[in-house]
Amino acid sequence: MNITLKGKKALVGGSSKGIGEAIARQLAESGASVTLMARNEERMKELIREMDNSQGQKHQYLVVDFSNFEAFKRIISTFFENNTIDILVNNTQGPEGGGALEKNVDDYQNAFDLLFKSVVFTTELALKHMQKNKWGRIINVASISVKEPLNYLALSNTIRAAVVTWAKSLAFDVAQDGITVNSVLTGYFDTDRIAQLNSKKAEKMGISPDEVLSNMEEKVPMKRIGKPEEYGYLATFLASNQAAYITGTNIPIDGGLLKSM
Repeated sequence: MNITLKGKKALVGGSSKGIGEAIARQLAESGASVTLMARNEERMKELIREMDNSQGQKHQYLVVDFSNFEAFKRIISTFFENNTIDILVNNTQGPEGGGALEKNVDDYQNAFDLLFKSVVFTTELALKHMQKNKWGRIINVASISVKEPLNYLALSNTIRAAVVTWAKSLAFDVAQDGITVNSVLTGYFDTDRIAQLNSKKAEKMGISPDEVLSNMEEKVPMKRIGKPEEYGYLATFLASNQAAYITGTNIPIDGGLLKSM
């Protein structure tokens, strides 16, 4: 199977590093013109120099801070005044870790703005062209915690569950327009986010971050955590014509970690 995205334009959130970067790289390698979207401008400039453009792509970037919704709203609205996209990857940095008793109502509101409002607002803008063109791909980077909550990620558990149920409803509404909407349930991956969370867990537990990582790997049936490029392969398939009949799904990518059906 040869996946080609030549002629398609993609917008990838959180794409200066980690999973977002891996998705952006793979989409570019498959022929898409990619707009990176993150806070780190220098890193995005570097990535654009590195990304494949052998198929005539034109890559670009947007400097945004997802944690400031009003500023983000202005920037993304201006972008869509002059641009259209075919593939939208909704991905942001995660909210701070912590259990339910450690968070207050303001924390939940901030997480809602970060993880839900930014996703819905961007998707609404992207859908105008997709519906007119009768083709589109919306891919949400979510978490396995929507199925099996992680007690140290109360904010993420709560708001990401809202995203995947919204996405299921949206998939039904836009399917007749040739638009697919899918959520990927992320397991443990080798990213800065995991390293930061593991460092905090190690401090609380009085052990080393390496020991936290080892315990994490032991829980995964494959006895390792995922490589970001493996995530990029799945996202690129979901963005392709070959995945045209896959929509409204929640697809785990976790090395077999989830125990629920």
